[in-house]
Amino acid sequence: MVAVEVVDVTDELKSDYDVVVAGGGAAGLSGALMLARARRSVVVIDAGAPRNAPASGVHGLLARDGMPPAELVERGRAEVRGYGGQVVSGEIGAVTREEAGFRVALADGRTIRARRLLLATGLVDELPEIPGLRSRWGRDVLHCPYCHGWEVRDQAIGVLASGPLSVHQALLFRQWSDDVTLFCHTMPSPSGEEAEQLAARGIRVVDGEVASLEIVDDRLAGVRLNDGTVVKREALAVAPRMVARIGFAEGLGLRPVEHPSGAGEHLPSDATGRTDVPGVWVAGNVTDLTAQVGSAAAAGANAGAQINADLIAEETREAVAARTRGAAPFSAASESQVCEAVLGDRRHGL
Repeated sequence: MVAVEVVDVTDELKSDYDVVVAGGGAAGLSGALMLARARRSVVVIDAGAPRNAPASGVHGLLARDGMPPAELVERGRAEVRGYGGQVVSGEIGAVTREEAGFRVALADGRTIRARRLLLATGLVDELPEIPGLRSRWGRDVLHCPYCHGWEVRDQAIGVLASGPLSVHQALLFRQWSDDVTLFCHTMPSPSGEEAEQLAARGIRVVDGEVASLEIVDDRLAGVRLNDGTVVKREALAVAPRMVARIGFAEGLGLRPVEHPSGAGEHLPSDATGRTDVPGVWVAGNVTDLTAQVGSAAAAGANAGAQINADLIAEETREAVAARTRGAAPFSAASESQVCEAVLGDRRHGL
């Protein structure tokens, strides 16, 4: 006979959990899945605002290439719930430390407690304020060649200079098209080695501030400069400033810091996702600004396993301490009994 464990699935919040996961994207759901399979009580609090929502599909993810982001999330939620984990819609307002862990306050007034936290809230893409740009984001205004390069291959691609990685971005997109133009916009024109690299790869450089995007029949048709010049383009790459979405955790002393690449602000951690605040782990774009879906999911799984190991270590210490406390009276009594027996033997001349 095969024993079957029945798992109740409910979205009604309990008061206490082993782990609260903030964020229901690839990293958060993957971490929750690992924890639920480890038979931990875990809940994912998801605000429902995934970074990749505008994209038509997730690319570069083995066996799931091209899957719509919403479908991937729904499958992940179902898997977490299938092992007894919870996924609850909501937004975390604040997190504070308590003696036994953390108090998590939701924006709607609900509160829960957790022994550990996994923060996987992702990041915010801060885009240049150019008319028409944000509405095309994730469609024909792109940022990652590995996510979208294949879809715009051999097209006329523009790269909008917006930060220290813009020349690098232009060189990357050159792999997918031989018609790449770098728009300097408000940045200085490349010089020295960068200018030489762009020229060697046949990447045109256009000076002058960009005024707007030209949209025709719901498609990008060109880039308009302040002087009225329109440069025909079919896709535009932008390197946004990426900032970790972590404001609710400031009460724990967690604040984003500048990423070494200069691409934005992240929350530092060690290789396991452990932060400087005991009991708090991070995974995905909140700490790794350039992580794609696959690497974010892997980081979440790794963090989930590390959190479970940390809980096991704590529970083992508590079990050893409890056993030691319970054994102490027995040991003292045993010693007393042994002494009495020895004295008795001596009294009887044995």
